[in-house]
Amino acid sequence: VFCRRPHIPARFTIKAKECTAMLDEILDYNRRFVEEHHYKPYETSKYPDRKIAILTCMDTRLTHLLPAAMGLKNGEVKLIKNAGGIVFSPYDTTVRSLLIAILELGVEEILVIGHTDCGVCGMHPDSIRHHLVARGIAPETLEALDRHAAIDLDAWFTGFRDEQSAVLDTVSLLRRHPLMPKDVLIHGLVIDTATGELRVLDKGHPDQTAAKG
Repeated sequence: VFCRRPHIPARFTIKAKECTAMLDEILDYNRRFVEEHHYKPYETSKYPDRKIAILTCMDTRLTHLLPAAMGLKNGEVKLIKNAGGIVFSPYDTTVRSLLIAILELGVEEILVIGHTDCGVCGMHPDSIRHHLVARGIAPETLEALDRHAAIDLDAWFTGFRDEQSAVLDTVSLLRRHPLMPKDVLIHGLVIDTATGELRVLDKGHPDQTAAKG
């Protein structure tokens, strides 16, 4: 199923005074949080109790829904988020984070979890370029990057065709990665952002890396 781009409302500008008010509100809450010892229920170590790392999207609907739908508590998993919940390239910071979680923090399984109605699905670089210019990035800067930068901006800002394929592509890349230990199980799932229902696309098994080159 191909994704459809939702209607994006007109952008608005948040005034500096409003931003400061937001930060002040957060800091005021934080002071009370610390003073009243509300952190106590969240005390844990840096090692994930379930030995699991989750790669998922930064979508705001998943902030509480995903842990709640999976029965997760603070300290049980390593949670890695980016736009789309995918691996963009074999040696990007997402893969680095996953490898560190495995090699330094005891992770034994990876769950790649995409979600329905993802904003990265169908994203087009022309739209991103338009927004950049509207936010004050000079067209000449973009042209210079197109000519001389090591990265292909159009590819960098292109979304995926559908959530399922994006998850499966990332699972495949991770399993075949030359630095991925062969005993790490890697699974692919999609979560429904409305109900929290999880659908398994690819369940890892001990011989999943047998075809790894």
